[in-house]
Amino acid sequence: MAVLRQRFPFHIVVFLLPAFIIYTIFMAYPLLDSLRLSLVQVQDGQQVYVGLANFERLFGEPFWSERFWNALRNNLIFFAIHLLVQNPIGLLLATILTRRGLRGVPLFRTILFAPTTLSYVIVGFTWSLMLSPIWGILNTPASNLGLPTPLLGRPEAALITVALVSVWQFIGLPMMLFTAALLSIDDELLDAALVDGANAWQGFWRIRFPLILPTVGVVSILTFVGNFNAFALIYTMQGSLAGPNFATDILGTFFFRTTFGAGGAQEPNFPMGTTIATVMFLIILSVVLVYLLYIQRRLVRTEA
Repeated sequence: MAVLRQRFPFHIVVFLLPAFIIYTIFMAYPLLDSLRLSLVQVQDGQQVYVGLANFERLFGEPFWSERFWNALRNNLIFFAIHLLVQNPIGLLLATILTRRGLRGVPLFRTILFAPTTLSYVIVGFTWSLMLSPIWGILNTPASNLGLPTPLLGRPEAALITVALVSVWQFIGLPMMLFTAALLSIDDELLDAALVDGANAWQGFWRIRFPLILPTVGVVSILTFVGNFNAFALIYTMQGSLAGPNFATDILGTFFFRTTFGAGGAQEPNFPMGTTIATVMFLIILSVVLVYLLYIQRRLVRTEA
């Protein structure tokens, strides 16, 4: 009896090929070429291979190293504010909006998620106006609370202020992810705990929260990746120099300013810009790999 050979599904290749070509041209190739450019310098208009010399300059020369470590420190603070403020508030809102019998839930979810759909330019420009030292409506209340004003003009307050604006804009993302995770939990588990005498607080922390730990991990790693790729909001509110005195400078603005320059303040240096981009890529890749290979497995094992 002849064995029928299954035909190769060429139609799958036809459907995947356009997406593969676009991804290769606009994602894979620029990434690989950035890695290559980080190993060269421009001398007399020609690209010369210099190995790891650009990385030695980045970490060894005071001009570059001071800017880099300042940007990395600010980026870690920027991420910490999102992790400790945005994600807990998102979880709190998700918990409230998944309560039984609560009316108007779709409306509240829409209102809370709406800022996420706005462009960085609109958000940055609007908040810059409200925080303006000339006509801003928020400086007087901030001054009455004893906060340093103007909030965007004081080095000790500018980064926290921009981070909180970013939290306001993206609070809807963790809220929706946590909402989906909480809605996937079987109500019978919580009902059984309540029958056994657990109150709502105990039911959340001992039943619901352990079951959404994988989602907590996913939200945390997405927050990290997003914050270490952040650029547009700070650029819109504080410019490429990320003032005052580089107080809001993060790796994204440091990379942009190095690669494309900042008017007369800094000349463009494409090889050093790609070097910074490579370091950013390696930082993000390292953290994501640690999460995927170690933390995620433990979270899934805990859920099971």
